[in-house]
Amino acid sequence: MQIEVLKSKIHCAHVTEANLNYMGSITIDEDLMDAANLIAGEKVQIVDNNNGERFETYVIKGERGSGCVCLNGAAARKVQVGDVCIIISYALMDFEEAKTFTPSVVFPDADNRL
Repeated sequence: MQIEVLKSKIHCAHVTEANLNYMGSITIDEDLMDAANLIAGEKVQIVDNNNGERFETYVIKGERGSGCVCLNGAAARKVQVGDVCIIISYALMDFEEAKTFTPSVVFPDADNRL
């Protein structure tokens, strides 16, 4: 049996930009991506702690060390710069494997630094 479990989480990142004129996605500082075990193109769920929005998009690499967390395209309408959000990815795995799997969880500071 396969189940879907938490794979990666960036907990309480601060939105640094919202770019309505870009074709969808979330741009994330590559340092945060590495720490959370995320890759470019990976599907993620975004949860905005300020307004309760929940939506899905995919990851684009942002400049390493920039602290960038930018919602692009239509997703830019669901957040405000400065909002605190949680970025989550899930993985399908065997039930027994899932019992011992440890997700990658990152807690950035107010500047989205590790």
